[in-house]
Amino acid sequence: MTGMENKVNLTIDGLRVQAEKGATILQAARQAGIDIPTLCDHPDQEAKAVCRICVVEVEGSRTLQAACAYPVAEGMVVRTNTPKVQEARKVTLELILAHHPPDCLQCERNLRCELQSLAERMGVREVRFPRELRELPLDCSTPSLVRDPNKCVLCRRCVYTCHQVQGVGALYPAYRGYDTVIGPAFGHDMAEVTCVLCGQCIHACPVGAIKERDDTARVWAALADSQKHVVVQTAPATRVSIGEEFGLPAGSIVTGKMVAGLRRLGFDRVFDTDFTADLTIMEEGTELIHRLNNGGTLPMLTSCSPGWIKFIEHFYPDLLPHLSTCKSPQQMFGALAKTYYARKAGIDPKDIFVVSIMPCTAKKFEAARPEMADSGCTDVDVVLTSRELGRMFREAGIDFDHLPEEDYDDPLGISTGAAAIFGATGGVMEAALRTAYEIITGQTLPHLDLTEVRGLEGVKEAAVQVGGLTVKVAVAHGLGNARKLMEAIRAGKADYHFIEIMCCPGGCIGGGGQPIPTTNAIRAERVKAIYEVDSEMEIRKSHENPVIKVLYDEFLGQPLGEKSHHLLHTHYTPRGMLA
Repeated sequence: MTGMENKVNLTIDGLRVQAEKGATILQAARQAGIDIPTLCDHPDQEAKAVCRICVVEVEGSRTLQAACAYPVAEGMVVRTNTPKVQEARKVTLELILAHHPPDCLQCERNLRCELQSLAERMGVREVRFPRELRELPLDCSTPSLVRDPNKCVLCRRCVYTCHQVQGVGALYPAYRGYDTVIGPAFGHDMAEVTCVLCGQCIHACPVGAIKERDDTARVWAALADSQKHVVVQTAPATRVSIGEEFGLPAGSIVTGKMVAGLRRLGFDRVFDTDFTADLTIMEEGTELIHRLNNGGTLPMLTSCSPGWIKFIEHFYPDLLPHLSTCKSPQQMFGALAKTYYARKAGIDPKDIFVVSIMPCTAKKFEAARPEMADSGCTDVDVVLTSRELGRMFREAGIDFDHLPEEDYDDPLGISTGAAAIFGATGGVMEAALRTAYEIITGQTLPHLDLTEVRGLEGVKEAAVQVGGLTVKVAVAHGLGNARKLMEAIRAGKADYHFIEIMCCPGGCIGGGGQPIPTTNAIRAERVKAIYEVDSEMEIRKSHENPVIKVLYDEFLGQPLGEKSHHLLHTHYTPRGMLA
């Protein structure tokens, strides 16, 4: 077919529009610059046509049609803003509002709520139907997520994400009509099912029906306690996303401003999780070399994504021996903060309070795991998401845009470009190979950029010649893609040495704790920024981090040594399908 044969001509609100065959009215309208309101529609999901907010008039049709699902046709005439359409949309919206709690001022999605924005846009100033609130119980059963079914608008965007993107299946629609509820099957709490606490449902939700557990009060209390030495670590992905909380473009690199803002909140030391990302590479790279040389379990799987760890514990417990035993950079930092740093600073570990700023909701669960106390006390005391930090900055009246650029504190604030790219899918793999190549061969890696494992393709593969061995690697992001690789391993068809898996689409830059909205287009901008951070770093290989060398000389001894095994490595827990 020629290009023209793949096109159809239609008229929308008097404008002649040419659209692709198979496109929907909504897609054609957006192409023409006509904005049809939606609620259940999501740019990264298939059409569901359940909310009926996007209805339009199609000439010749007896009823209004949902623009998100109705295909265009040659000669079609569409009207998107007639009195009939306006009234139908208002009635639908008012019916939704009649069952929605009117607590916008207390809601964490206030001013970031799609339902609230629709009501303002459509001029809804009253609801002409009696309010019938269901008063369903909140689900606060996990350390990561809080689910409020009373605020759910039944758009099913979270269900799509949980099933089609993540392949977890923790959320379902139950019952019918007014009684419909979106939640775990059989009325279970989130803690009772296979939810991996990734928080991708938060990004899918247009309202405040699911959110992260807010731990900011605990941090404010620690900052106000003169007996506490409060330190903070910031994950690689936060430096290219936190600016969005203050209206900056997606992918804005704001590392120095974030550091300055944290100091103004009152933290005694501002450190960088990138430091222990470099440390992770030293331990994980050495572990890979040990497995390659000693007949260890292969392929080795990365272990720095806690949602992914919970996923394999639930769904593939038989494959747990493939996991690296390394803790995540967050947990390595906590263990070192209360041992190595405490000793150097002359502070009792019990008086050190460690706060993590993470792009991830599953990190809250990870910090609470009972095995994460190898320092002698809880290694990481509180995990805050990027959104929670944004709220703290606003509450403190910090003018983020006018903050100066400041540097991290020594010694746990020195890092490399290899650590920065941990924030993007493929980054851990690329960073590990930079170091493993040079340790094995004793030669300088000719090209630092392993572009084969970059990008947002679901599963990526590469082969790297390391001395006399061709190392085969794979990268997957999003648990639906991880499942494909796990099934290949089970079937004996995974001809790889090393596999990186990130729980969230795009990696940590798309984590469940990142600013709202987080779409694939926004993920792409954050990924681009992460690699820009790497390219501008003076040192781009983890094994060349001078403070890492000092750490081993003064404290750890050597990678995979006795002390590092105790502090930096862990074990895993096979979990049932309802635990």
